[in-house]
Amino acid sequence: MTAATKIPVSVLIPAKNEEANLPACLESVAQADEVFVVDSHSEDRSVEISESYGAHVVQFDFNGRWPKKKNWSLDNLPFRNDWVLIVDCDERITPELWAEMADVIAADALDGCYLNRRVYFLGKWIRHGGKYPDWNMRFFRHAKGRYENLNTEEIQNTGDNEVHEHVVVEGGNVGYLKNDMLHIDFRDLFHWLARHNRYSNWEARVYYNLLTGMGDDGTIGANLFGDSVQRKRFLKKIWVRLPFKPLLRFVLFYFIRLGFLDGYPGYIYGRLLSQYEYQIGVKLYELRFGGSLNLAEPDPTPQEPTQAALVGDA
Repeated sequence: MTAATKIPVSVLIPAKNEEANLPACLESVAQADEVFVVDSHSEDRSVEISESYGAHVVQFDFNGRWPKKKNWSLDNLPFRNDWVLIVDCDERITPELWAEMADVIAADALDGCYLNRRVYFLGKWIRHGGKYPDWNMRFFRHAKGRYENLNTEEIQNTGDNEVHEHVVVEGGNVGYLKNDMLHIDFRDLFHWLARHNRYSNWEARVYYNLLTGMGDDGTIGANLFGDSVQRKRFLKKIWVRLPFKPLLRFVLFYFIRLGFLDGYPGYIYGRLLSQYEYQIGVKLYELRFGGSLNLAEPDPTPQEPTQAALVGDA
């Protein structure tokens, strides 16, 4: 592919020890004009793999304060394009989706677009029981989009990357793309469990904030009649107050959303989500009645950009 055929998009990929997923991810974004991999001092071959695909590699050091990795990258990286696309290492952009994004740029009528994630688990598309459609704001004009702050960064062991925060696009002139972004993790269940153990720390704090009314400033509001994200926020405020959430989550996933049609991988996925909900619940109990989830003291040292490559020398 020549430079003339590249799509004028800057891709941002947050990474840490992702050597299993990075090759397929980087191959799927080869049509982009430029690619940044923002690494957190990986101990595997993540940096070597990224540079072999021509990506600019930037090292990120989290000091326990906002912003986390993606917002820091949006504020500090020298993107040369108006549009930015954020892709996790276990996600893939299809040629059909690239064609849609090229059309959006050419039309010059929107400021951002929601992408729908198609989740695969143990080799199976979780079409029925999972969050499908699962809309995420990942493609937007760089100057107009930033991740919301849900006031969770002081909780330890959640990592240095935004978990389920959403991008807020200034002006709100957004659309929805028709083709799916694929979510395919090549790592084993050990990594899935470890990741969701971290996520449950974060979710417990989000539940706590929802129950107490904390952390609403500057976030996407809850609105039953709003867009897909606002509706989910509205329903989540109800959800956090319900009893028996682990059981309810399995029933919702496996029976109401027809997760049993996703075969045995769907059953395993539903059981794991139920277990995940239980972890969130007990950590919320710890946060409310037993102390804290190891609240971190922020590092007073200001964040300074560090990089293996901040400009086009990768």
